[in-house]
Amino acid sequence: MPGTDHKGQLVHRRGVVTGLLAAPMAGALGPAHAQSDLGTSAVRATEQAAVKAATRVPMQPRVVTGATVAGATGWRQFAALRVGLITNQTGRAGEMHLVDSLAASPGVRLTALFGPEHGVRGTVEAGAKIGNVRDAVTGVPQYSLYGATRKPTPEMLRGLDVVIFDIQDVGVRSYTYISTMGLAMQATAAAGIPFVVLDRPNPLGGSTIAGFTLEPAHRSFVGQYPIPITHGMTVGELATMIKGEHWLPGLQTLRLSVVRCTGWSRAMLWPDTGLRWIATSPNIPTFASALTYPGIGMVGNTRVNEGCGTPAPFTQFGAPWLAPAQTAATLNAAELPGVRFVAATYTPLAIPHVAPNPQYQGQGVGGVRIQVTDPARYRPVDVGVHVLAVLQRQARVRGLDLFGALPMFHAIAGTRRLHQMITAGASGHEIVAAWTGDVDAFRRRREKYLLY
Repeated sequence: MPGTDHKGQLVHRRGVVTGLLAAPMAGALGPAHAQSDLGTSAVRATEQAAVKAATRVPMQPRVVTGATVAGATGWRQFAALRVGLITNQTGRAGEMHLVDSLAASPGVRLTALFGPEHGVRGTVEAGAKIGNVRDAVTGVPQYSLYGATRKPTPEMLRGLDVVIFDIQDVGVRSYTYISTMGLAMQATAAAGIPFVVLDRPNPLGGSTIAGFTLEPAHRSFVGQYPIPITHGMTVGELATMIKGEHWLPGLQTLRLSVVRCTGWSRAMLWPDTGLRWIATSPNIPTFASALTYPGIGMVGNTRVNEGCGTPAPFTQFGAPWLAPAQTAATLNAAELPGVRFVAATYTPLAIPHVAPNPQYQGQGVGGVRIQVTDPARYRPVDVGVHVLAVLQRQARVRGLDLFGALPMFHAIAGTRRLHQMITAGASGHEIVAAWTGDVDAFRRRREKYLLY
């Protein structure tokens, strides 16, 4: 709310990632990770076994996650290894929490847990610092990557043979889980420990790319990499790109592997996967919130409530000074694809552990609800900048400063250009057109890292 020699190399091809591990690790991890090509027959057999196991039960998902692919073998590629796991409440093998699945697996030595923002079990509110404790269920030491440190320390990694990353991302640059992943990749590279990503679908699909590319001056924990706001990549693909493009120092020696999910194609949004949605963070309780978050999340960094403090975060926005009917009418006139805007009023309320202090808490606000009529055509970042452009005109008429404090807005936008264009009176269409070059360049750059 981030090319080396043959020993540790990632060879990038369309749909394939090579993840050669050092000799001892390759043998320990088994055929699925020892092969130089994740499209080999050994890995295909593992994937097919997972799919076959899943299809024994009626109404199974069409997509099988990397965790379920690996778990279908009984985690044999991690047998006798001391495993460190970076995960949260979304880390599941089938319907079982990944922590519990690994802890119950004979031969696997689950040694350390690492929690991102919101913690390993996902019970901590946004922005709250987390301490180092023991997991209440398994008793395994649990280290926070959202407290005193944002990356595993050498002491935390001591004695580990492999670190696994399995967290459901939402496909947005500012979502901090990908920053956690990159920093953990750095730490494991420095420690000489292999890093395995259990891949998951991008809920927004693999094709929607929008927003200005992050500029170096605005790099932060809510924006580590020079990518647009929505990037259309899975975490596994992004991990290979972070390494391959040298976006973080020290990754040349990283032994990186990706266990791919099966059945996913780039045209799929989350509902197409058949997977059950698990709240990726307290204010993303549903796919509906995830779909609208990339644009309305930016709106929430102005003097406008983004729906937090209500049961439907990011699917509506409002402020005491906002004119609901006028705003909805203006946005509908823009004829944005896949969406309709409806005037509304609502009152943001404090929700413990979710939204303890929402903007305009306890005040009635005039607002607009976002009704997505066609998710496949909906463009969340485009909607966000259209909303900002309309709100800027209203705020100016009322003599209000829409933005207030700017550092976080610039960090989320990844540039000062967005604020400059909005305050200069640019329309939403003009802003979207302005990032076309950034999007086209990124689309070409990411091509060799795509696995699906």
